[in-house]
Amino acid sequence: MSNSSARPLCMIPGPVEMSSTVLQANSTPATAHTDPVFVEAFGEVIEMLRTVVGTTSGQPFVIAGSGTLGWDQTAANLVEAGERVLVLSNGYFGEGLADCMEAYGAQATRLRAAPGHRQPLAEVAAALRAHKYKIVTISQVDTSTGVLGDVQGVAELVREHSPDTLVVVDGVCATAAERLYFDSWGVDVVITASQKALGSPPGISVVVASQKALGVLEARTTPVPAYYVNWKRWLPIMKSYEARAVKYFATPCVQAIFALNTSLKEMLPAGMEPVFAAHERTAAQVRAAVAAWGLETVAAEPELCSNAMTAVWLPENIQAADLLPKLKARGIVAAGGILAGHAHRYFRLGHMGISATSDNGYVETMLKAATEALDECGHSAGRSTPPRL
Repeated sequence: MSNSSARPLCMIPGPVEMSSTVLQANSTPATAHTDPVFVEAFGEVIEMLRTVVGTTSGQPFVIAGSGTLGWDQTAANLVEAGERVLVLSNGYFGEGLADCMEAYGAQATRLRAAPGHRQPLAEVAAALRAHKYKIVTISQVDTSTGVLGDVQGVAELVREHSPDTLVVVDGVCATAAERLYFDSWGVDVVITASQKALGSPPGISVVVASQKALGVLEARTTPVPAYYVNWKRWLPIMKSYEARAVKYFATPCVQAIFALNTSLKEMLPAGMEPVFAAHERTAAQVRAAVAAWGLETVAAEPELCSNAMTAVWLPENIQAADLLPKLKARGIVAAGGILAGHAHRYFRLGHMGISATSDNGYVETMLKAATEALDECGHSAGRSTPPRL
């Protein structure tokens, strides 16, 4: 794709570029949520989401809202006032999830990592030995830093030290880009959203809950302190649509679900393994470009780097506000930093969804534009720079 595109490419860590067929599905005429065509599409979405996260028994909840609504769903339904929650925070969104848990009465313990790092498993194990937690949360990718969490390792520790504790994964910037095997790893909740690696427009909060998590919901001793996100209201809706029958609680986002249905069908013909592999190849291509620029990723080690996005420290003489307009002039919309105290020091590139899985040249166009924009800012490719922290 050339830089003379009629519109800039959206290469931020979500929303992402979408296929033309997904866009067409999102622009269909007004359709009743009782229409058999929609009922079939909704039922298929629920079924396909199980394949995406690797579960046969998990229960998807597909509700109109942003990814953040998944935090509320999880906190409102699974935590009762005064219960302990351990939040593994690797950035802005880990902190936000802890705030949400506290809003519903949880006692949230934040186990923080330095920017660009994640918690050593030994620290997580020590925290699990120190207290009994109702939930442990982990951001599989914190969008503020591009740091990849060790979901499998944390889940194994929970099974070893506190098997009753629920493992909650914030997968908003990870699901369908990073490997996750819900059943075999022992995950209890995955929180995600439609507008990132799932490859469709914003507007759908997706949560998948294990049967263990649903059992915790049923065993509550206090009412769910919410109306719209109460799973006891939504569970009959999900089961009904999956059975291809209409049931009403609140109007579903019809066109957004049509679009997600289309995206999932385009993603899944060969299962998730080729999708994961494509994201890994694309991320390696981006990281090679970062090295060629003489820059460093915010993620401090290769094994900490996300395959969905990359955050890049800028040279000392360049700020995000200098670079981003120059990228935009070359047809690329990238994102600045959002990490408190460091936001101006780095920029973020998204490379998930069809940017990774389709031969469309989007990533190549992005990297070429970034090379030129950095040069215009006075940083020639290959000039090494020190880390920003």
